[in-house]
Amino acid sequence: MNVPTLAEMTSRGETPEVVFWVGCAGSFDDRYKRVTRSFVSILNAVGIKFAVLGTEETCTGDPARRAGNELLFQMQAMNNIQVLNGYGVKKIVTACPHCFNTLKNEYPELGGNYEVIHHSVFLQQLIESGQIKMTEGGSFKGKKITYHDSCFLGRANNIYEAPRAVLEALDADLVEMKRCRTTGLCCGAGGAQMFKEPEAGRKDINVERTEEALGTGATTIAVACPFCMTMMSDGVKNKEREAEVKVKDIAELIAEAQGLR
Repeated sequence: MNVPTLAEMTSRGETPEVVFWVGCAGSFDDRYKRVTRSFVSILNAVGIKFAVLGTEETCTGDPARRAGNELLFQMQAMNNIQVLNGYGVKKIVTACPHCFNTLKNEYPELGGNYEVIHHSVFLQQLIESGQIKMTEGGSFKGKKITYHDSCFLGRANNIYEAPRAVLEALDADLVEMKRCRTTGLCCGAGGAQMFKEPEAGRKDINVERTEEALGTGATTIAVACPFCMTMMSDGVKNKEREAEVKVKDIAELIAEAQGLR
């Protein structure tokens, strides 16, 4: 795949329109790498001039701060800000709401000021501008899709409509769970909970959320976050429904509809 690094582009005297912040999951998690490839295939297909940091990109520090290690967060953040500012980066797009929230809302106080866009908003812009051309009666026509709101995208940053607008462009039947948008239920991975076992309780929260998703009758559970992807996929496996119900990122769905996968 054509994925230039910022170092390579800078050495040629070129400047990207946007820097794609891949994130830890997008770089190393086998399942979420497929989302990275889908998003890159879309960027290449529409001719967006982009670059990644490659080995110069490290964790934003979000898990460290959520877990209470402020020193580690600031060390990680300052390292990234030094690299980004060194390249004169102005615009960043990322598929991870946790990276998005940290880069957008927490880096400015440490000297990192950038225009940060979540990939759901970026995809919506590409569709509305006609750069991504969607056709009625595509491969998703009539299929039921339900969307799970990411906490860091929804409640933390008030982004509810962009991912839904992307899904509606698929000409699918978008069905909502009872708890959605501002009353959406967390997948259970936020606040660094992803990296520890849950406390004892009546039921795992991702199983509770998956039951709500399955209750809609949808055959696809759409997500826009790597943490949500893992938790909802585990929930579907817990219910032994992975054969008929798929958990997919919105970028994967668009790439599929465009025949890019």
